[in-house]
Amino acid sequence: MVRLRRPRRPLHTARQLLAALLAAGALVLALRPAAAPAAPPATVPVVVAAADLAPGAVLTAADLVVARYPPALRPAGAVDDPAAVVGQALAGAVRSGTPVTDAGLAGTALTGRLAAGQVAAPVRLADLAVTALVRPGDRVDVLATAPDAARADVVAAGAPVLATPGPDGDGLLLLAVDGDTATRLAAAATTATLTLSLPPRPAPGAGPPTPRVGG
Repeated sequence: MVRLRRPRRPLHTARQLLAALLAAGALVLALRPAAAPAAPPATVPVVVAAADLAPGAVLTAADLVVARYPPALRPAGAVDDPAAVVGQALAGAVRSGTPVTDAGLAGTALTGRLAAGQVAAPVRLADLAVTALVRPGDRVDVLATAPDAARADVVAAGAPVLATPGPDGDGLLLLAVDGDTATRLAAAATTATLTLSLPPRPAPGAGPPTPRVGG
């Protein structure tokens, strides 16, 4: 007697077909060449401060390091070679890791006019109109008036003016002073109102006026 085979159930057939498809897919994936590793993102060199730098500091190679920035994040005016800014003075303080840009530099022409032991110190005055009274080459006294003080103290006397504010009129002067005076100016700027007076010009051959620093 001939026995007839029962037809397979549709569910069983579907499972077998799915298993075959999965096996074929795995084989294709196994035979496909491995993808090449992704290329690292493009970067550009940017010169940054190697440590916190004070206003007026003349940059040396030790003050600078090169960081890598995505091109889209490269600051305007940044430089890619430390040699391009070595010897230039900072117009303001720069924190460690901050890019050094052309807007923050006083330039080599100014620092070349500094005497031995001098630095270029930025001074921002409270009254912008006062800055219009001075020109590069003038000598000025910087006066600091602390809150509620009855008198102003001289924190820099007879300081030569290296540069006056640019077209933006931000009230920033650059003075040639010694390191101690630059420190006093920076401290006074945080708590006091700064202004200027113009002392009499010394007679020819008399030299700069004697500093009169208030206590």
